[in-house]
Amino acid sequence: MNDLTLPHVRGKLTLQRALNDLTWLRVGGPADVFFQPADLDDLRGFLRDLPEKVAVFPMGVGSNLIVRDGGLRAVVIRLGRGFNGIEIDGDRVTAGAAALDAHVARKAADAGLDLTFLRTIPGSIGGAVRMNAGCYGSYTADHFVSAEAVLRDGSLVTLTAEDLNFRYRQSDLADEAVIISATFAPPRAEPQDLHDRMASQLAKRDETQPTKDRSAGSTFRNPAGFSSTGQADDVHDLKAWKVIDNAGMRGAMRGGAQMSPKHSNFLINTGNATAADLEGLGEEVRKKVYDSQGITLEWEIMRVGEYSNDPTAGA
Repeated sequence: MNDLTLPHVRGKLTLQRALNDLTWLRVGGPADVFFQPADLDDLRGFLRDLPEKVAVFPMGVGSNLIVRDGGLRAVVIRLGRGFNGIEIDGDRVTAGAAALDAHVARKAADAGLDLTFLRTIPGSIGGAVRMNAGCYGSYTADHFVSAEAVLRDGSLVTLTAEDLNFRYRQSDLADEAVIISATFAPPRAEPQDLHDRMASQLAKRDETQPTKDRSAGSTFRNPAGFSSTGQADDVHDLKAWKVIDNAGMRGAMRGGAQMSPKHSNFLINTGNATAADLEGLGEEVRKKVYDSQGITLEWEIMRVGEYSNDPTAGA
């Protein structure tokens, strides 16, 4: 991208921006270009004028992400101030894509609206919509009304649940679409009851998950079940941590990466892991689970970028 002329912006453009400090796992190489738009018009104009050949990667708070050691040959777009507002209008909650899930849950609870499932989900609303984030039996799709997004050509669109086709831990959102806000219609409840529930959820999370370690939340999706005919269904009663335990991989290590001894579906950086350590350990877990139980675990953590031994890395 060295010879690329970038569109004029009012926000901030940074070349070769290291991304390791922006991910919860603290690993990964640089982005060719890192863009923080000043506002919606700045974002739309930039995407409209950016050459089509240039890849775009929208990035949230990096809570569910491994950036490979060779970095990203793309323009990484990260929304900040101006995209993190939270508004309550009657029974509707509209949150900017950069608003943290936990903040949205708390502000909704103050208004007597139940988005408590978001309280313990690491990340921001844009990511929650993209991956249909969920917890304690509730999912983003259960309360979703619509989302505003900017497409690769700079156009602004409103997306419905039908457009996104929500499924377990995924949606049909285009890879280069940038969500800017989402609106939810949660049920009503007493504010104090909602805050008490969230406090209980936090206590349970801290008791069962390695919340003090560098992790990216759940590493693998819970495996789909099978119907009486042997066909895969969308029931996820079988837990990823259980099949990882059965494969003998709780506490397994590779370099500075480890499957947490406290919760075996959490991949953690013990202090000096590379992205290759983390992804390599995850792939080792997948192989052990498949070899021992015939189950193929699917990554929940997104892995992006170039491997460090790729001859094009850093070019």
